[in-house]
Amino acid sequence: MARTKKVGITGRFGARYGRKAKRSVKLIEENMKKNHVCPKCDRPYVKRQAAGIWKCRKCGAVFTGGAYVPQTPMAKSAARSIRDIKVEE
Repeated sequence: MARTKKVGITGRFGARYGRKAKRSVKLIEENMKKNHVCPKCDRPYVKRQAAGIWKCRKCGAVFTGGAYVPQTPMAKSAARSIRDIKVEE
């Protein structure tokens, strides 16, 4: 296997697809594969099962989210808006 110090997880693509495409894939995949915090037990044990399905390895909670991250930026802003509306009432 070739060295992948600079390209990291995208080393499997070799000389194909170009630098920009590989850089964006690298950011997405590294973020997807790291441990995320569980919304139920607040521990960093959430891993991706399939596209949009996430599971906590500690408490066993299974929930839906984004394809590459458990909570998308749009979902975060929607939750914030809902929380702000409830505070005003």
